[in-house]
Amino acid sequence: MKDTHADANFPRTAEGRVYHLGVRTGEVANRIITVGPPSRARSLATLLSVEPPPFVLESERGFLTITGLYDGIPISIVAAGMGASNVDFFVREARECITGDMVIVRLGSCGGLLESLPVGSIVVPRASVSVTRNCDFDFADQQASDQDAYRVSKPVLADAQLHDAILSTLMTSQSTRPNTQVRGDVVNASADSFYSSQGRQTSFPDHNSGLLDNLLRQVDGLASLEMETFHIFHLAASWSRNSSSCPEAPSPVEAAGSLVPPVHHLPVAPSVTAAHRKSTHTEHRHATDSQIRAASVQMIFAARLSQDFITPDHVGEMESWTGKAVLQALTKFDIEPLKLHPEEGSVWELK
Repeated sequence: MKDTHADANFPRTAEGRVYHLGVRTGEVANRIITVGPPSRARSLATLLSVEPPPFVLESERGFLTITGLYDGIPISIVAAGMGASNVDFFVREARECITGDMVIVRLGSCGGLLESLPVGSIVVPRASVSVTRNCDFDFADQQASDQDAYRVSKPVLADAQLHDAILSTLMTSQSTRPNTQVRGDVVNASADSFYSSQGRQTSFPDHNSGLLDNLLRQVDGLASLEMETFHIFHLAASWSRNSSSCPEAPSPVEAAGSLVPPVHHLPVAPSVTAAHRKSTHTEHRHATDSQIRAASVQMIFAARLSQDFITPDHVGEMESWTGKAVLQALTKFDIEPLKLHPEEGSVWELK
């Protein structure tokens, strides 16, 4: 099934569903944990309250959104896949479905870059840099290029209060796991490839054999390498509702009735669990001066220097206790009442 969309600039269906996530206003909470694989999202969702039944939506584009209550606080868990492009879909489309502040914690795996942080360690980076493949470099003929093969951005900071709250809760949980290290005084690097810009060797001429050593020399405090955190931090830092350059988004009803020619046959048609109603919200307005606050919790699954890799049993145990700690920290993290999405008509409304 395909839906008709209005407005090719930001496509929505007639009932207000966004293009890739498939959600609408009232189906995503202000507090969000985003993960990569759907299996991790479903595992975390087992910790949510059974009443009201968690709202579950799978989009045709592969995104999974689960929204429910934890200790009485609305929480969304979004499986967004891998890489900056996917988290860009997630942050931008979720932002257009939420009134008020967004508080986002990325919970994912990473590669460790320090011998002092073995497989099984947890890092909560205070900042992240972007590592990208330089498309102007001549990878076929290195001698013909006078540029570096990879570019490293300036760092962008995590939200300091959210970072500290997450770190504090993890450190408390760590007391029962004395062999697990938790570090928050570190920097992350997010790459645009799992292979070339993370220094992995394949049959392609990537000219990256010294990349990890170069990164460790260039970036003070660098400890982890993955693919998503920088883009989330960057979008959060870029967001501002104080500027007149950020126009108020039209409501789905306004967009559907606009004069912009509709875009047909776009794959949104989401699969919504039968156990829960959809939201009844039809309009969306950002709260004045709303914020996006972001932090990241990274589980070291691979030690890039020693080539050690985590075992499947250890993965399940790590995901369980770190996920619970992140849920606890998020529910306790304060959002002003006026910056919360209205409960009435939402999928987390208690009746």
